[in-house]
Amino acid sequence: MEPIPSLVDVGFKPTAENVAGDYRLQSLVTISRGVWTDWRAAGAAFTISLAPNGTTSGHLFIPSSDGGGGDFSVDMVGTWALNDETVTFMQAADSFVRDMAFDVGENRLSSDLTSGDDRVIAVLKK
Repeated sequence: MEPIPSLVDVGFKPTAENVAGDYRLQSLVTISRGVWTDWRAAGAAFTISLAPNGTTSGHLFIPSSDGGGGDFSVDMVGTWALNDETVTFMQAADSFVRDMAFDVGENRLSSDLTSGDDRVIAVLKK
């Protein structure tokens, strides 16, 4: 697994125009009760396109992860918002994506969410 780069890029000033674009999964790791799972290595795929007008499209697929052993697959249609250096997503699909605030770097979105005994770390690259 690649290390998570610094969340702040010196000199980069995020705007809707320079944050918009097509992102793909670089890293997706969960830690649950001390057990690490590298979902990208397990076959996860995540693409999301951020349009300058605030809309999103894309898809999230995580194999054998729905609790019953089945695959988790959802559409990423929705909207996105940039507040300072943070991107949030509003989507009908029930996934971790809409629960996370992503820090903006140049050509990168990254987030680290802890909830109870569970932690999700996601990094997306343009």
